[in-house]
Amino acid sequence: MNKKMEASQATIDQLMGVSRYLFTEKGYTKTSLEEIVSRLGMTRGALYHHYKNKKELFRAVLLQIQEEIGQRVAAEADKTDDLWQQLVIGCLTFVKEACRPDVMQILLIDGPSVIGWQDWRQMDEHNSQYHLYEHLRFLQEQGIVVDLDCHAMTALISGGLNELALTLVDRDNFQGLEELIERQLQGFKKYG
Repeated sequence: MNKKMEASQATIDQLMGVSRYLFTEKGYTKTSLEEIVSRLGMTRGALYHHYKNKKELFRAVLLQIQEEIGQRVAAEADKTDDLWQQLVIGCLTFVKEACRPDVMQILLIDGPSVIGWQDWRQMDEHNSQYHLYEHLRFLQEQGIVVDLDCHAMTALISGGLNELALTLVDRDNFQGLEELIERQLQGFKKYG
């Protein structure tokens, strides 16, 4: 990377970091672009060079969070070779990650309303739901899960995990969470 590209990436990283912090602490509506650039000692022009408005900056932060969650889910699931346990661990990891304050506020609380429900769903379908769908499809091919519509199963599981995270957000204890998730997923498992 040349120096100009490095400087540009450094600016983006700073904007993303401060924005993520403020979007988490104050929410989208109470975070202003003035506060973001002020904290960084930047001008609004520097911000507008990379993002055309606050919504676009928020969308970039949201995408970063979705990608991080995907990486964490994959890393945890890859700790076992058991395909079924990969599904359970992946779902468990998603819920735990979604309960983190920055993820909860940006991904599940502000995300759908800020960027719009349809855009939010498309982003989710290209990230978390995509990986879940691919794994479920592979489990179907291996004869581990039932032969039902894979898109519908993905939507049902994903929606349930999002709601579960929203329910657990104020709890410090995840006791019994793995069993709860595994019991939900058992309904999709093929027996015999």
